[in-house]
Amino acid sequence: MALIAPSLLSSDFLHLADICTMINESEADWLHLDVMDGSFVPNISFGIPIVKEICKSTKKPCDVHLMIVQPDRYIDVFHQAGANILTVHLEACTHLHRTVQHIKSLGMKAGVAINPHTPIEMLADIITAIDVVCVMSVNPGFGGQQFIPQTLKKIERLKKLILLSSSKTIIEVDGGVSLENASTILSVGADVLVVGSAIFNSSDPKKSIHKLKNLVQYV
Repeated sequence: MALIAPSLLSSDFLHLADICTMINESEADWLHLDVMDGSFVPNISFGIPIVKEICKSTKKPCDVHLMIVQPDRYIDVFHQAGANILTVHLEACTHLHRTVQHIKSLGMKAGVAINPHTPIEMLADIITAIDVVCVMSVNPGFGGQQFIPQTLKKIERLKKLILLSSSKTIIEVDGGVSLENASTILSVGADVLVVGSAIFNSSDPKKSIHKLKNLVQYV
């Protein structure tokens, strides 16, 4: 069964405690936290203090996505803040293998995210060392964007790479995921769906999570 990871970026930041309670009571599998620095992406979201409080408040694994330059400088502090999965961007890492090793040495799962323009082939030499590949299906930086259709072919190619290398890496898709396209995304090989606007802009976020879980469970 696919995993559903609500993205906090699309939520109402004035009610974070209530949102954590809702997530805890829902069928969500992970909570996705986008950390943006205004440099790697053209937006600033939230930082270590907020992540620390969220990680203390949620019962779900915290999937922390670093959309920042020089992510190596912050691996230890995000571990201390409570991250369970820590994802860095391939495009932001000079020594990606070393970065992945550092993340895993602290007991976190290591994720690598790739932007829409980055070819899957750049993951070939790291695919067996990582736990998650986060395929960006929008240009990173803002919620509420439209899913890029070419991502489906990209997921297919990534799935083939994983199978050919006998890797245990799982595929996470982040950006523009909705009730309307979730089944299609899963059918080409995705394992984890990061969902923001489709959950938090709905009248009943918990019910939307339930619908996503029921929609995808037979894929």
